[in-house]
Amino acid sequence: MVAELIRVFVGIPLDEETRHRLAHVVRSRVGLMPGHPVPPENWHVTLRFLGPIEEVALDRVRAAFAGADLGAAFKIRWGALGAFPRPSRAGVLWIGMEEDGSHLHELAERVDAALEVAGFPPEDRPFRPHLTISRLRPEEDLREVVGEGWRCDVPMGVTRLSVFQSRLGRGGAKYRVLDEYPLKDR
Repeated sequence: MVAELIRVFVGIPLDEETRHRLAHVVRSRVGLMPGHPVPPENWHVTLRFLGPIEEVALDRVRAAFAGADLGAAFKIRWGALGAFPRPSRAGVLWIGMEEDGSHLHELAERVDAALEVAGFPPEDRPFRPHLTISRLRPEEDLREVVGEGWRCDVPMGVTRLSVFQSRLGRGGAKYRVLDEYPLKDR
């Protein structure tokens, strides 16, 4: 018998106020979104993608996060639009942080440490905090959209992280929160 696999990632959910404010600001800046827009209800910051895992591995993740020191809650401020791999040939349009993202980097390191306890190898790519708002296939030139000088300037409190299930299907991925882990009060 083959165990059912669950597609899982760890991320930071957006609160409704932030989601609505960002959506309004992006619409006013970008207008008609290029590519395949990510629905605002799916917006999140991915801390670590685990991929398809078995239920027993998910149980280890839950146990590791339940015992982990995830650090204290903090605030971030959403900043400029950006594109991966570069604006002239973009496959992803995203919103970045106004500041250096050091608190997010620290949280990503704590998540990685907890996942190592759960038996997952360390992440092999550097963490680049961002909020994906559109995917572009084929890649497009977004230099006019990403242009310098424009900022979202939307604050957000980071008070918890979530373990999400991602189901792929027609109409794009659907996300469901499986578990939430609060950060400590400051």
